[in-house]
Parts: sequence; C-alpha cells; structure tokens
Amino acid sequence: MSNLQAIADRFEIEALRGEFTDAGMMRDYDRLASLFTQDGVWRIPDANVQFVSREEIRAGIERLQVLWDYFVQTAHPGTIQLEGDTAVGRAYIAEFGRFRDGSSHLNYSVYHDRYRRTPDGWKFAERVYEVRYLDTTPLAGSAPNAAGGDR
Repeated sequence: MSNLQAIADRFEIEALRGEFTDAGMMRDYDRLASLFTQDGVWRIPDANVQFVSREEIRAGIERLQVLWDYFVQTAHPGTIQLEGDTAVGRAYIAEFGRFRDGSSHLNYSVYHDRYRRTPDGWKFAERVYEVRYLDTTPLAGSAPNAAGGDR
C-alpha cells in the first residue's frame, strides 16, 4: 500500500468516525445505520445492548435516543491500524446529557472499532463502546429547547 493510499484511508476512517457522532447528534438514524456494513455490529456491553445489521442499528439508535431530553457527544482522535481492506482502531468519546426521567449522565469512553473497505467506502464492521468514567451527578446547566427538541 502506498503512503498516499494509507493517508487517504486514515482520512476516510477519521471522517467515518466524525459522521457517526454527527448523525447521532442530529438524530439522523438512517445516516448513522448507513455507516455500518450490512452485517455490522454495534455493542454497548455496560448497557447489555447489541445491534447486529443496519436494520437493528437503525431501530436501536432511535429507541435509545428517545430516552434523552438532550445528549451531547464529542469524538476525539484515537488510533488506526490499517491491514489492507480492513483496519482496527480506537476513538475517544466524551458524552453528557439528561434523560427524560430527569437523571443526568456524563462519561468518558472508548470505542473499539473494526473497519472494512466497501465499494461505498470505509464502514464500521463493529463498534464496541467501553465506558471508562461515569458520573451521574445532576448536571448544573440546561439545554435551550431541550424538551422534545431535535436540534
């Protein structure tokens, strides 16, 4: 693999990770699901959640998002190890929000990823979410238009 191809692959994978965060923040469930391979897997072991296939991921993210009054996720660059048409990597995540039941959630986490090159570009073959720090202290702030607002 040429250095230019490796640079392009890393750039595309980093963009894929950014698209995931943006799709989740914008509640664009179809776009989020499209970022996975057809047989892609998204697991959140701490919540006993596993979605297998784009259809399950699409339905699952919608069920999860409806629980939140507001939700903010930021993704931070991690590692990418290229292996031809596959790759593995980690992305570092900070999240906070308030559930509709009034409870709050702040965490710092790691996504352990497997990626696959497809005819449509790089996709997630698997994302596994590992929470490294969790704080459920009530958040002091609030979000404008949080009750039911998508944006």
